[in-house]
Amino acid sequence: MRPGTEPDDDAGGQPGLALLPLLTALALMLLMTVLPSLATNRLGQADHPAALVIFWAMSAGFVRGVGFVPRHVLTRLFFSGLACALALLLALARLGWLGRLPWAL
Repeated sequence: MRPGTEPDDDAGGQPGLALLPLLTALALMLLMTVLPSLATNRLGQADHPAALVIFWAMSAGFVRGVGFVPRHVLTRLFFSGLACALALLLALARLGWLGRLPWAL
């Protein structure tokens, strides 16, 4: 086995369906399909940092939600349930800072 690919023994690294990240990913997918203007600034231009964290949360939610746990440590960190939650919080903070979600901040 290569270095950095050792299996993780903590509960977050166990394969199996993870309902909360999967539901988060599905909600973000539907939200961004129906309301793509959410990830824009006040001038209507795309806000790339907001889109980045929204789609990172969605990707991490789908990867972890369907039960896939990557072998490599970095990939496992970027696509974990914790990464999904962190990216979702960053997305809410960014959208609140842009004034897209006035109740968020």
